[in-house]
Amino acid sequence: MEKWSLMTIAVLLALTVRWAVSLGSYSGAGKPRMYGDYEAQRHWQEITYNLPIRQWYFNTSDNNLLYWGLDYPPLTAYHSFVCAYIAKLINPDWVALHTSRGYESRPHKLFMRTTVFVADLLVYIPAVILYCFSLKETSAKKKVSSALCILLYPGLILIDHGHFQYNSVSLGLALWAVLCLSHDWDLLGSVAFCLALNYKQMELYHSLPFFCYLLGKCFKKGLKGKGLVLLAKLAGTVLLSFAACWLPFGTDVEQIMQVLRRLFPIDRGLFEDKVANIWCSLSVLIKIKNVISPRTQLKLSFAVTFLSLLPACIKLTVQPSLRGFKFALVSCALSFFLFSFQVHEKSILLVSVPVCLVINEIPFMATWFLLVSTFRIFPCRAPEQAELHQTKENMEGLLGEDGSDQSSWKRAQGRGAGGAWAVAEGVAAAGPAFPSSAPILGFPGSALAAPERWQGHPCPWTRPLPALPHTGTERAQSCQVSFPLQVPPPSSPNFDCSKTCTDLKSQREKKCSPVG
Repeated sequence: MEKWSLMTIAVLLALTVRWAVSLGSYSGAGKPRMYGDYEAQRHWQEITYNLPIRQWYFNTSDNNLLYWGLDYPPLTAYHSFVCAYIAKLINPDWVALHTSRGYESRPHKLFMRTTVFVADLLVYIPAVILYCFSLKETSAKKKVSSALCILLYPGLILIDHGHFQYNSVSLGLALWAVLCLSHDWDLLGSVAFCLALNYKQMELYHSLPFFCYLLGKCFKKGLKGKGLVLLAKLAGTVLLSFAACWLPFGTDVEQIMQVLRRLFPIDRGLFEDKVANIWCSLSVLIKIKNVISPRTQLKLSFAVTFLSLLPACIKLTVQPSLRGFKFALVSCALSFFLFSFQVHEKSILLVSVPVCLVINEIPFMATWFLLVSTFRIFPCRAPEQAELHQTKENMEGLLGEDGSDQSSWKRAQGRGAGGAWAVAEGVAAAGPAFPSSAPILGFPGSALAAPERWQGHPCPWTRPLPALPHTGTERAQSCQVSFPLQVPPPSSPNFDCSKTCTDLKSQREKKCSPVG
């Protein structure tokens, strides 16, 4: 009874954090012409509701693929259709063909946020709870603490409930698949993972560990007996699951090929923007995109990715075990993230969730990785960072903290939600000055939460600085560069650039004096 009470509290806290984040801004808010991912999801609802299925993935006069064309598998499209059907009942203007483009309003924001919240509550959160309760040789309190850590992982919360996406659906289905395999429900696990893969194609990151683990079980049972029967059942289950998902598109080969072209576009190049993988890092020294043709880039990334994940897959096939399966999920997902073609910043979530599965076995390394991965998703949240400070203040109010005193927030960092939002605020603080360095920066002691307030103002004390030496002249010399900021929150009505700049100089002169 006690463990269920504690788990209930953990879930309520996780839901509170999610809803508090959703009160802030979202991707592309008030920024025409393309807006952002929020508009992409709304537009897919508009397309799937108003157009016949055969036009969903094709460029037509009613479906301009250059304006957030549908580029996820069929289950995402079906989900958009269901959301659109409900939206139509509430307000037809939200999904009206053409005229609803760029639609923004408070009621619509509430509706869209609720769809993410409900999807999370129905798919991801139950899977986390049952997975943690299924952990063997673990005390009840450790199970609850593991669930709390997973549910409060800031990266997924920021992307889904802040930036606006539905990653919790595919990740939740994958987690259901892991849960089924841990109970030897191999066929149900196969169905769950097929659904995850047909919701978002990025679940390919996890596909090889699932394949190798199940193939290894078949080998272990013997391919002339029970193993062969299991292999046949698994093959049939996968084929039927894919057939059910793709049935509306299976009447025409051209339909299938067009969907596949939308799912795997190779003309976008090896990587986009700043993503912390090998190819983006190498491009600092060697402009790979200029030296190698796109086709060669694709072949190179495929070869390197395959070679990097091969050892883990071979070991898992030869020696299938549940523990090895979980670590193979981490290893293979990380190989895809580091070496594969066209990696997005949010793809780090596909590594982070498997890391959550082993947090009970390697708590320090897992927690460290989850913190670092949260910095990695900063480019997705950059447009909404000014709202993040306000969200933190909302959380302080919900938790009964005094938002006027920075020290009270530091005290709250030791608590579950406080710890999660310390990470989130660190992302917002590090990004404005060094957006490409967000994955490696530590937590600044304070936040430059509203960088737009400083635009055009020549204050030399606004530059972030790594940790200072503790003693002697080294500390004094380091302080000649700058001092970590103590900037008023963006909501402050009395923000004054000149006065604040003077105050910062005074703070730096006081705190940068040698201490020994």
